[in-house]
Amino acid sequence: MKKILALFFALVLMMSVTGCGNTNKETDENREELTKITFVLDWTPNTNHTGLYVAQEKGYFADAGLSVEIVQPPEGGAEVLVASGKAQFGVSFQDSLAPALVGDNALPVSAVAALIQHNTSGIISRKGEGMETPKGMEGKKYATWEGPIELETIRKVVEADGGDYSKVELIPSTVTDEVSALKTKSVDAIWIFYGWAGVKTELAGIDTDYFAFADIDPVLDYYTPVVISSNTFLEENPETAKAFLAALAKGYEDAIADPEKAADILCKAAPELDKELVLASQKYLSAQYKAEVERWGYIDPARWNAFYNWLNEKGLSDPKLPENVGFTNDYLPE
Repeated sequence: MKKILALFFALVLMMSVTGCGNTNKETDENREELTKITFVLDWTPNTNHTGLYVAQEKGYFADAGLSVEIVQPPEGGAEVLVASGKAQFGVSFQDSLAPALVGDNALPVSAVAALIQHNTSGIISRKGEGMETPKGMEGKKYATWEGPIELETIRKVVEADGGDYSKVELIPSTVTDEVSALKTKSVDAIWIFYGWAGVKTELAGIDTDYFAFADIDPVLDYYTPVVISSNTFLEENPETAKAFLAALAKGYEDAIADPEKAADILCKAAPELDKELVLASQKYLSAQYKAEVERWGYIDPARWNAFYNWLNEKGLSDPKLPENVGFTNDYLPE
């Protein structure tokens, strides 16, 4: 009986080991079958990117047959890396994307999804110093990075408010922390994205005035940031592109539905981030990822074209940007 039992348990053990071996082999094979995708960020991880990390953490990419690697951007930005095929997707902005779309050195890239539905950027200043509207920037120090589109935007909003743009004091920006810059009064007015820097000033207890560019003129309600891909990749791998964006959309839908859990996932992926800031920013952006549209990622052709037409009118694109250049909704989930 002991010999029979010993033989029985030996057979069970052998079957268990064999079973585990088969499971591991199948896992390895499944992993090998995943299509590798490289996604390049525009900056260090932040709440603009939360849906990406949620989709990664919850296995949405793996479920779609994808293995996604998230990488930091090179010095020149994501556009060149994506255009060259070294990354399949990346983060860009409609304004900074414009020069890459036309001319002899045009890059074959397109925006395929809007990470945030509206332009949440604008000018922040210390409360009570008269800059609650653009005209108040007259005689004040504005920290500029001297970009042609940036400066024309400031001109547009100041003049639309009846102000004199020539009276705005432009100083080269050295701002790395908006809270410190406002506290020390090294500058008076700073261009920010409210979902991060604006929320940060709130948490720091600084009383501020703020106006959003999109509220001054609808033409400035352009798409920033966006997901881009190369035209070649999209043409050659349409189903992979659709699978990636469907999984990414699920990540952002989850971030909208449960910003606290989404904030935890982002902090897990990037533990160097301030948890309080991430959570507050996440709650703000949960209402911005889709806003009023039904489909996350949708790009309104009228809004896209209106901004580029304005750049054409102001001579900020040479050659001019044609209608419907640089974007597509064709790969978004229905």
